[in-house]
Amino acid sequence: MLRRVLPRQLRLPAASSSRRALHLTPRRRAEDRDTFDPANVERASDDVDVCIVGAGPAGLSAAIRLKQLEKERGRDVRVVVLEKGSEVGAHILSGAVIEPRALDELLPDWKTMEGHPLTQPATSSTMRWLTATGSYPMPHPPQMNNTGNYVVSLSQFTAWLGGVAEAEGVEIYPGFAGAGAVYTDDGTGVLGVVTNEVGLDRKFRMKDSFEPGMEFRAKVTLVAEGAHGSLSKVLQNKFRLRDGRDPQTYGIGVKEVWRVRPEVYEAGKTVHTMGWPLTTDMYGGSWLYHMADGMVSVGLVIGLDYPNPYVSPYKEFQRMKHHPYFKSLLEGGECLAYGARTLNEGGFQSIPKLHFPGGALIGCSAGFLNVPKIKGTHNAMKSGMLAAEAAYDALGEEVQQGQAADMSAYEEKIRQSWVWSELREVRNLRPSFAKFGFWGGLMYSGVDSLITKGRTPWTLHTTVGDAEHTKKARDCKPIDYPPPQPPLSFDILTSVSLTGTNHAEDQPVHLRLNAGVDARKQHVRENVEEYAGLLGRACPASVYEYVEQDAAPAREREGENVEEVGWGGKKLVINSQNCIHCKLCDIKVPTQDINWTVPEGGGGPKYSLT
Repeated sequence: MLRRVLPRQLRLPAASSSRRALHLTPRRRAEDRDTFDPANVERASDDVDVCIVGAGPAGLSAAIRLKQLEKERGRDVRVVVLEKGSEVGAHILSGAVIEPRALDELLPDWKTMEGHPLTQPATSSTMRWLTATGSYPMPHPPQMNNTGNYVVSLSQFTAWLGGVAEAEGVEIYPGFAGAGAVYTDDGTGVLGVVTNEVGLDRKFRMKDSFEPGMEFRAKVTLVAEGAHGSLSKVLQNKFRLRDGRDPQTYGIGVKEVWRVRPEVYEAGKTVHTMGWPLTTDMYGGSWLYHMADGMVSVGLVIGLDYPNPYVSPYKEFQRMKHHPYFKSLLEGGECLAYGARTLNEGGFQSIPKLHFPGGALIGCSAGFLNVPKIKGTHNAMKSGMLAAEAAYDALGEEVQQGQAADMSAYEEKIRQSWVWSELREVRNLRPSFAKFGFWGGLMYSGVDSLITKGRTPWTLHTTVGDAEHTKKARDCKPIDYPPPQPPLSFDILTSVSLTGTNHAEDQPVHLRLNAGVDARKQHVRENVEEYAGLLGRACPASVYEYVEQDAAPAREREGENVEEVGWGGKKLVINSQNCIHCKLCDIKVPTQDINWTVPEGGGGPKYSLT
């Protein structure tokens, strides 16, 4: 069973660490507490060989491969994995159908290993076109053929992989969020990771339980946070890793897991749909995967380049379940789990430079999802394995004290791997929909996937991010979504309750709006007047609300209570306790002024079936 390490229970080896002695004063009133100053704090520190940020498939594959190399080559390597979730797998969400190619390479005997969750092979692959009331078979690209694949809970798969990693000697610390990087003295390289502070109140004042984040000083740092990670953003900007690349684009996946009636359950059946409920100015579609034990994963993916600010991905998904095709399956069943997460859709053209002095980006932090396949786990795992090989070699090279290791070999390994050739072949399929419209993209994708197979001499490019595709509300038509009709469809807070989401009370809001009264006024003005409060509909967890502003707070002095500042009778309320870490707000807000950061370690959803 995977060991659970709660936040701040880590015990550091005496020879390699020093912990600050905290002298706690008697409990004080909130207004008397000191404000936290990150520049004036002494941190505990631990020295490791490789620090991996994120215990997903990429990070754990890297950790396992490092320990395999240790056995093969005889040089010890200390590997630490930091995971912001309360336990490994708690923040993992996907469809999911896994292509076992990378798993076969990493653990050739995995089928004989105890407790592996890949017990349900995919038995069929079909695609259907939906109208408002009808369902019709349609051809699907060869990339969507699931022969030899497995229908799984990616959360359970990741938890199992974490157990394998620990058995190999990897140190995994759930509840430790990688909040920032440790840089060389001259700022030109990375020497590890800083975890976030614990025990700050909403106004960044130190509570009696305060402890500063600690440093994991590493010779190599591998960032495996998943799509649009907070540390990944910082490092890509600092080291200009996106120069010359297309902007990364995203989709939002909203899903549920149901236990269905035995007479409609078909173990291993996989179905994808296009068409209704999405309009032709939206890219996306649904999936229906029959998992093991009578359960079904059902979900909808919508490209975040959708133009209409009145779209609600959550409500599109809820009304989709009332289509006769889904209703006949789900009626009489029980909804067991809910979740939502953004996924990379930029593909080959959007892959950034993969290495920086002292480390590298792996998995979905780099954007290795194969969009036409709707799969990325195999690519994420392979990237982690290749990064581990490059890291192990880099550890054997002489590096001067305080200097960053060279991870450039990882980039070359990726370019020579099947990950690169797979993504290059399908590079034009997703961009064709933006270039030629829905019907043009559908025809282009059919020809390119079935006939030319990516051998065309051109590459289609995306020039702007998803937020820039959003039209003004005055140019769009509001959408009249039907109300929830339990037990088939639900209100959003009922769904959020199924995620097990929890954040410590009275902690800083981790969804950071640009600081200051003027910035908040500008955000409310533009997002309400121009985009009809888009985030209030787009967020799949009801985190954001643009509500009526009370008269009394509006009269308060500017700066006294910034959260009460609004514009035109409206103010923004951020219900950060609801956040399921999907990252949509950071990506889609038209004003691009919200920054998703890590909350206190351990906070967020607690997925287990997703």
